[in-house]
Amino acid sequence: MGNREDLIAGAKRCLYDKGYARTSIRDITAAAGGVSMAAIGYHFGSKEALLNEALSQASQEWGEQLGQALAAVPADPEAHPLQRFEVAWAQIIKSFELHRPLWAATFDVIGQVQHAEQARAYLATGLEHARLGLAQVLTGLDPADPDAWAVGGFCQALLTGVMAQYLIDPERAPTSHDLAAALALISGRPMA
Repeated sequence: MGNREDLIAGAKRCLYDKGYARTSIRDITAAAGGVSMAAIGYHFGSKEALLNEALSQASQEWGEQLGQALAAVPADPEAHPLQRFEVAWAQIIKSFELHRPLWAATFDVIGQVQHAEQARAYLATGLEHARLGLAQVLTGLDPADPDAWAVGGFCQALLTGVMAQYLIDPERAPTSHDLAAALALISGRPMA
């Protein structure tokens, strides 16, 4: 790997180990195998831009892995939509367990948006892609479909809330069955 790739890999390790706010330039360069501090400015302009890029790449990797996991689950065309919802959320929750450090780092960045415009802008851009991607992966809606924005926003809100609960109190966080049962109650449509 080159310095740029080493810095991104080091920044990912720091995000997972120390979080966004507590990671220093020295931490990143040490985790990158001793790459010089000046290389951060040369390749990224700032520590924040590097951390944002590292988090972006880690999130994209998670999204790709989640898409593959969801695609690997056989879809029963006869299944009730809420049953398909439950199966999909079981995969999402399972992926969270494997990527807990990524979610902790993401919530750390969310905590910084009040004081870091660059982090806020990064997250805003990521939200747009995530909304449309979740709508496509979870419901099959084409991102160009006008309903994809609303459905994706619902999925993103649910995802963020569920993952926050898993970070705070994993023993009592909702299961995929809990989510499907709640949606059935809210919508007035029994799960069949």
